[in-house]
Amino acid sequence: MVDHLANTEINSQRIAEVESCFGASGQPLALPGRVLLGEGVLTKECRKKAKPRVFFLFSDILVYGSIVLSKRKYCAQHIIPLEEVTLEPLPETLQAKNRWMIRTAKKSFVVSAASATERQEWISHIEECVRRQLLATGQPRSTEHAAPWIPDKATDICMRCTQTRFSTLTRRHHCRKCGFVVCAECSRARFLLPRLSPKPLRVCSLCYRELAAQKRREEEEEGLRAGSPARPGCGASSGDDDDDSDEEKEGSGDGDWPSRVKFYESGVSWSSFHS
Repeated sequence: MVDHLANTEINSQRIAEVESCFGASGQPLALPGRVLLGEGVLTKECRKKAKPRVFFLFSDILVYGSIVLSKRKYCAQHIIPLEEVTLEPLPETLQAKNRWMIRTAKKSFVVSAASATERQEWISHIEECVRRQLLATGQPRSTEHAAPWIPDKATDICMRCTQTRFSTLTRRHHCRKCGFVVCAECSRARFLLPRLSPKPLRVCSLCYRELAAQKRREEEEEGLRAGSPARPGCGASSGDDDDDSDEEKEGSGDGDWPSRVKFYESGVSWSSFHS
């Protein structure tokens, strides 16, 4: 790897350049010992359509954001600790190539690279960084991952009742537990998913029944251990779901990014990994 780059001037310059591109909307990225290992543009499969996103691989985090092409700047910065990351290569199809899934406890999503070689470079570098980070922190590999959202275009009907047909007036919603595209009637319930949010989130009717049953079992077991009766399980709640536009919150500065844009004055191009 590139331990020799830690605390060097070139590494500090690279990180400062990334911070500058995100501007005031981004979080500081410079930390003692943190190394920027590589960067590139990957296609991220978002809720409504696939969009280009800029990714930066550091020695301990993965950072990505939306591209503001006209100003050579980025917005909607996301930071993922590498100890939470699990990668899953996806099979090739005629329509979808060079894809893999990035799984974390809070969010899972699919990305694709421009070529098979580039995909392999990203996967191998990320997996090596994850391995080293787990070794350094002593943490076990994460086994709980959020379900990836199925894209809106994948279905024209509710994936639970299979009766409701989506239209301009009939909105699509996503279950936060399974990621299915569902109608409003099939996703009236809300359930507290602490790994994802401190407030109850929209879940489909099937997931709600499973989650509620699991909660009742846990409360009954806790009540038996404590010698007190179990409390009632968490019920469904109503209200507007203000979390159905997660992808739109990532920013609207999308555009086509030239495949060989020079990022640093030293001539590093996309995708590139430092050594």
